[in-house]
Amino acid sequence: MAIPAPASSAADAQSLEDALYRKVNWRIVPLFILCFLFAYLDRVNISFAKLEMQNDLGFSDTIYGLGASLFFVGYFLFEVPSNVLLHKIGARLWIARIMVSWGITSACMMFVQSEFWFYTLRFLIGVMEAGFVPGVLYYFTQWYPSNRRAQVNSYFKSSICLCGIVGGPLAGLILGQLDGALGMAGWKWLFLLEAIPSIILGGVVFWLVSDRIEDTPWLTADEKRLLTLRMAQDYKPSGKSSLAGLWRQPTTYVMAAIYLCLVMALTGLLFWMPQLIRSAGVSDTLHIGWLTMVPYLVAVVFNLSVGYSSDRRGERRWHMAGCALLTAAGYLVCAMTAGQLLPLMIGMSMIMAGIIAWMPIFWTIPPRFLSGVAAAAGIALINSLGQLGGVIAPFMIGRVRDLTGATTSALYLLSIVSLLAVALILWAVPKAYYRTQSEPDVQTVDDSTMPQGMVAESRQ
Repeated sequence: MAIPAPASSAADAQSLEDALYRKVNWRIVPLFILCFLFAYLDRVNISFAKLEMQNDLGFSDTIYGLGASLFFVGYFLFEVPSNVLLHKIGARLWIARIMVSWGITSACMMFVQSEFWFYTLRFLIGVMEAGFVPGVLYYFTQWYPSNRRAQVNSYFKSSICLCGIVGGPLAGLILGQLDGALGMAGWKWLFLLEAIPSIILGGVVFWLVSDRIEDTPWLTADEKRLLTLRMAQDYKPSGKSSLAGLWRQPTTYVMAAIYLCLVMALTGLLFWMPQLIRSAGVSDTLHIGWLTMVPYLVAVVFNLSVGYSSDRRGERRWHMAGCALLTAAGYLVCAMTAGQLLPLMIGMSMIMAGIIAWMPIFWTIPPRFLSGVAAAAGIALINSLGQLGGVIAPFMIGRVRDLTGATTSALYLLSIVSLLAVALILWAVPKAYYRTQSEPDVQTVDDSTMPQGMVAESRQ
């Protein structure tokens, strides 16, 4: 145990360490934010393509809902194998492969002419993308101690907000301006143009990402030693570390149930937001694209604030439950004010803010009870089981619309689903897993634990 250093010395050491993590953030996080941005564009551009594609191909809302959902079936089946391979092969090569393959498959959506190929390609996009998000989240656990993960996860998950901010206007512009160019419908251009950056970014990941701290060319030897030391000092889970033990860990399934509720709440809005706005009287696709930005702009500010607050206070449970409760309230507002644009926008902003801020805190919990290959597989398993919510919600809303002509009943159901998540967060997860790293690890940031080169630098 380190002997407490004088306040000024400890403060200097902490300041130097914070500066080092800012350097790491700038080198790692923006690239993965950009990758996640295009992952989400390729995943949800179907919601904007629907506005024109459905009429061209004669698809019902049920067919569209099922096709949107089949992405998550492929994702579910291949998530765990993908992350186990990432653990063995390394993030650099495997994430690059994921991005190139999903980009190519997403571009092929422009050739869809029948239900069969619509279903097949949506399934294959899920297969190809499987492992990306849990792979990046697992990669972060190799670089950041537990008391820094909520904020870095918040940065990463803000990509969903960026997708909404950039994706809506971009999709509206492509659909409106390129429809008929070179004899192709606007929705075909949408799939093609939004897939190309994913393929390019796959090459960038292969070129720039380092699998381990020790292999990183942009860190000095002292910086590498300090980062490695901080990871060694971090909380080590006493739970399962093997694949066999993973399946016998009850909290894994509780976390998967919470995530299923989260994904249902997210995809219920994600795939139907343009349609909900259209049902409120907005017909121009460009205007719909601009309006979809609003919930994401609110969400990105709320997300970063909640992630910062959770890390600063070392509190996870009530932050996460509060976000789920906000989501439930947002769905209730949307259901009660269907067809009215202003309250609909307020409700959708509440939903998106709650969901996007909920996710980063959620992903700080699995490394508390899983380690090693079990952490890689466990994060993937939780994500995989949770993604079944993406199968349920879009299909459910599509079916409700076909049967009733409105989405109101489905919105009430999604509010109840979010309330179920609140109950699971508060009462089904052991409280010990909500704590950040132990107090001594946080407080012993002093000269005695720093590499000597960095000590000298901090005293200059």
